[in-house]
Amino acid sequence: MNHQPVGRAVSTGVDTLDGQAGGLSAQNVSVTYVRKRTGDQVNAVQGLDLEVAPREFVSIVGPSGCGKSTFLKVVAGLATPTSGTVMLNGQPIADASDRRAMVFQDASLFPWYSVMRNLTYGMECRGVKAKKARAAVLPLLEKVGLTGFEKHYPYELSGGMQQRVNLARALAVDPEILLMDEPFAALDAQTREIMQAELLRIWTETRKTVLFVTHQIDEAIFLSDRVIVMSARPGRIILDLPVDLPRPRSLEIKETPEFLGLQKKIWSLLEQEVLKSMKLRDRA
Repeated sequence: MNHQPVGRAVSTGVDTLDGQAGGLSAQNVSVTYVRKRTGDQVNAVQGLDLEVAPREFVSIVGPSGCGKSTFLKVVAGLATPTSGTVMLNGQPIADASDRRAMVFQDASLFPWYSVMRNLTYGMECRGVKAKKARAAVLPLLEKVGLTGFEKHYPYELSGGMQQRVNLARALAVDPEILLMDEPFAALDAQTREIMQAELLRIWTETRKTVLFVTHQIDEAIFLSDRVIVMSARPGRIILDLPVDLPRPRSLEIKETPEFLGLQKKIWSLLEQEVLKSMKLRDRA
């Protein structure tokens, strides 16, 4: 498999960006910030170019501190790039919007609200009547396997179930792109595997554009159409790898030679970047 030139990642999806909801384009994006504790200037992301086609599932992997989450926040409108532009469907991203839904590591559910109320909260904030909002999210409850748990509270749910609610809540506002920042990192290994399969099932049904950040190489390969590998800080794209594995996928695909070959290819490049990142942290 050939990869794209360093610094640029170009979509390999069959859909064009024109006229399709969820097309993302980032051009020459750099992010610099100042550490409050020391006053030092940090170049988090440098010259990042990325295009994601509508309905494409793209994962980003890289060493800790390489700017993966920072870039995701820029796409979400929660952070401002120092230079460069990010556009969704040809329109510049200037601030946060429910056109871009973010799913974090922590489910961040309102503990005093039931599952149903957590799901309808965003819609009601947009002016949707409670009854209509409840009717709208019922199919989502079924989609994430939580039918019958509408009246439960977060403390009554397992970690995996809470993240299902979190995912359903993001889908409830019908975003054009779903941004996921290590959503399964806090789960145990077995639950994480199950949630990966569940996410693929839900994505197959909804076909939302997804930009997914993870530290797990196997997770990125299993879920994605493409895997983007970033360098140690300042984060640059050093590999854009198409995942030419058939869909639908089951967890057994992780044991195939083709899957293991992709995993080895990514790790052979990422290993040196992780070592660089560790040295950067030691000097910080």
